[in-house]
Amino acid sequence: MSALFNIIVPVFLIVGFGYLVAWRGIFRESAVDGLMVFAQNFAAPTLLFASMSRLDLGTEFRPALLLPFYVGAFASFFIGWAGARFVFHRPPMDCVAIGFTCLFSNSLLLGIPIMERAYGPGSLSGNWAIIAIHSPLLYTFGITFMEFTRAHGSGLSVGGVALRAMTGVLRTPLVIGILTGMTMNVLQQAGLVMPEGFWAAVDMIAGAALPAALFGLGGILYRYRPEGDTGAIAMCCACSLLIHPGIAYGLGRITGLDDAGLRSAVMTAAMAPGVNAYLFANLYGAAKRVAATTVLVGTAVSVLSIWMWLAILP
Repeated sequence: MSALFNIIVPVFLIVGFGYLVAWRGIFRESAVDGLMVFAQNFAAPTLLFASMSRLDLGTEFRPALLLPFYVGAFASFFIGWAGARFVFHRPPMDCVAIGFTCLFSNSLLLGIPIMERAYGPGSLSGNWAIIAIHSPLLYTFGITFMEFTRAHGSGLSVGGVALRAMTGVLRTPLVIGILTGMTMNVLQQAGLVMPEGFWAAVDMIAGAALPAALFGLGGILYRYRPEGDTGAIAMCCACSLLIHPGIAYGLGRITGLDDAGLRSAVMTAAMAPGVNAYLFANLYGAAKRVAATTVLVGTAVSVLSIWMWLAILP
């Protein structure tokens, strides 16, 4: 019970506060949008830049950690895609958007604060290693899958689809933060020393990322009214909150992943779909209601599912 109140509730209180002030009209939609632009386009990329700059690239990027998480992620995608296609009989582009909703966990805005409160700041190395390739890999996969689905029968070449997908991914602020951070990491290994004032400024902006994003997330969630598509939404929530972390846990145990790595893989996998899942659906105009409502319902239900995974983990 202490985990629920000491680890999970403080994070979701910030989300709930953002939801409350948006609901009461104290924090208007334009203000929510402005805050999320700052958080997602500037503060969160700066946080990723700082974290990637300081990550031990030689020890944290290990298959034993990454494979359980990403096997679970892609399994969730194909379960969601197949369920949408063969059970709910959705159009092809809707199937991809629903699969992406099952695939893309909120690894940064929810995963990092929950993990830090549960196991301390020193436990985050595995999370940062997963996050380092999370957006680049999953966006590339999702955009490529969607572009091939859209291009089916249009005669567009494989190279054209791949170029369109890669261009879209490289323009994403979070990906830019990851890539520049890893570049800085390599330069520092080569002897580059940045002045303390530079890192002080970086850390000040990075420190604003999570509280601003969590507060803004509450305001964004207020817009997503639960509507219809109950079966598809329930499937997406089950994939995100149970199947993905369940596969990560099982594979981690089978392969002998250490306790620290297992916590990072499972807790990152156990997060509800983030706003990016809706942004992806909105980008293509496919399954927007399913994605939006899953973000809202999944975030609410994850209070209990995260508590369960914290109890299961060593």
